Amino acid sequence: MSHSSLSCHYDSYLPSDSSLETDALNRHWNGRISTQAEGPSRRKSNLHNALHAEMDSSWERQGHIEGRFKKYSTTSSVYSKKALSHQSEHIERSWWYACCAKCHQEDSGIPSWEPPHWQRVCPYPLCPSYRTFAQTISVLLIGIMVWVTIWIVMGETAAPGGQLFTLAVLTIAAYFGGWVMMKVTTLPALIGMLFVGLLLKNIGFVNFDKSYQHIASYIRKIALTIILTRAGMDLDPVAMKKYFFTVIKLALIPWTFEFLLCAVLAYFFLGLPWVWAFLLGSIVAAVSPAVIVPCLFRLRGKGYGVSKGIPTLVLAVSGVDDAASVAVFGIISSIMFSNSSMTMNIIQGPFSVFGGIAFGVLAGYMVKYIPERNDAFLVPIRVLLLLAGGLMSVLGSEEIGWGGAGPLAVIAFAFIACKNWVELGWELEDNPVATAFEIFWMFFEPMLFAVTGAQVVIADLEPHLVLVGSCILATCVVLRAMVTSVSAIRSNLNMKEKIFVGLSWMAKATVQAALAPVALDEIRKMAGVEGPDPVLVEYAETVITVCIMSIIITAPIGAIVITLAGPKLLSRTSKPPVLEGWRRSHRPSIRDISIIDEEETAERDAEADVQQSSEAAAPSPFVPPTITVQPIQRP
Repeated sequence: MSHSSLSCHYDSYLPSDSSLETDALNRHWNGRISTQAEGPSRRKSNLHNALHAEMDSSWERQGHIEGRFKKYSTTSSVYSKKALSHQSEHIERSWWYACCAKCHQEDSGIPSWEPPHWQRVCPYPLCPSYRTFAQTISVLLIGIMVWVTIWIVMGETAAPGGQLFTLAVLTIAAYFGGWVMMKVTTLPALIGMLFVGLLLKNIGFVNFDKSYQHIASYIRKIALTIILTRAGMDLDPVAMKKYFFTVIKLALIPWTFEFLLCAVLAYFFLGLPWVWAFLLGSIVAAVSPAVIVPCLFRLRGKGYGVSKGIPTLVLAVSGVDDAASVAVFGIISSIMFSNSSMTMNIIQGPFSVFGGIAFGVLAGYMVKYIPERNDAFLVPIRVLLLLAGGLMSVLGSEEIGWGGAGPLAVIAFAFIACKNWVELGWELEDNPVATAFEIFWMFFEPMLFAVTGAQVVIADLEPHLVLVGSCILATCVVLRAMVTSVSAIRSNLNMKEKIFVGLSWMAKATVQAALAPVALDEIRKMAGVEGPDPVLVEYAETVITVCIMSIIITAPIGAIVITLAGPKLLSRTSKPPVLEGWRRSHRPSIRDISIIDEEETAERDAEADVQQSSEAAAPSPFVPPTITVQPIQRP
């Protein structure tokens, strides 16, 4: 073909001057050129298409092959996700497909590179993407190499059958047990973790000696520090100031009622002395944000209860509730296991409360100025200051015999620090330090609940203890819900919402798992050569059993009740809030629930609905027709 014919052939695809004018007019009206108007000269490069893949809805599945992104359509590959859905409709209707589609979401950002024939071996969504598969294999290899290194250094304890190896396997199994529980039943993962520890203990896999029982006690204390730090950072100062009396009333009145009721019932029906009965009541009366948050997250995403800020109220009250439980537990335990006189113990209680709060407030104001706000290592230093300060407070207060001061110091430290950081410019819902402690909790949560579940041997349980303990827990939960509904009088909640608030605080988990074995650890620590007193050990094991039963019974029932009762008892907002950024993670967090300005948001949504309805009633303006420019074929 000659050069002139090539020029003529290429020129035949160029639009005329009138076409270019029409093209510019069409761009002005529609914001973009129709896809039919793009000739070869207007096609974007592969690099541009790769960078803007998410904006181009014509791309079906992208793969990174030999350094380039390749476009797959439903006709180019029978193994693409749409081809699979079109050709295998029966798979879409199966529970297996629904489970895989929920677990194997598309990769965000740059698409996953895939080896040749990966879709043929592992079709989407029945298998994860190659990126997810490679990440899993990487973590597995890192774990194996770390374990081999520890085995070389520490010897038999890290070998199969050793104590450290048993603890590692227990933690990993608990993590996967919680994952399965959450994916299959949508119940909180901690229930599955607890059942895994219970199962492995009763089949004989877990049998820790005294040295690792001591290590397990420190694991619980670290987990308690993380729980209390998160509780302190989750208390919004603006919401607490705005609803202070409502929060205090709804937190302390029901908590005090359940605390006293559980203590009285335990004294008369379980045979515990008064001091042990009050210790049990201080633990059982706490509610668990770890169970409440995922349920409220789902309800809030659908708009239930947002108009009156019920998620805010429930979360704020649960934080104060846990603080009260930990403070009273610390005071009672310090009195029980202290060698001082009774008069000194009575004086020590109020001093430990005020001393712990004062220390936490001072430390919280210190981290406002240290480190400097523009330091390049600002976030990791603040994380380490909170973590180290919390551990020092919890462990140090126990060492000096002021057990109630440490937990209160941790909560006050985290709350004041978060308040000061918000004043310096950090967002309350997007706090990187809170995110770091959520990551810490991901590691310690399976360890805590697995070790707690491994405390119970089913064959040693007395039927009388199980039956009476279940009745005590049921009585406390039901009567507390009633007292909570009555305490909500003179609030802006209607009767249905008061009932929901009362039902939402029945779930128990984290505080019970962290505090239940503490008494037994203290008894073993105080024991001399002759060993611990069998009577005290029996009391401590009764406390552990009742607390574990409270988790097993109330956590799943509480999650189910909140999920089912929410749509029936709460009013629904027409426009549920949209979470953005990292808060759209698959793992719901207490940070996912904004606890400020929910009522103002609902009012703005209502005004927007009224404005849209008025605009719809008005005559619509003239909309210019869409003009599609076709290439002109010149002879």
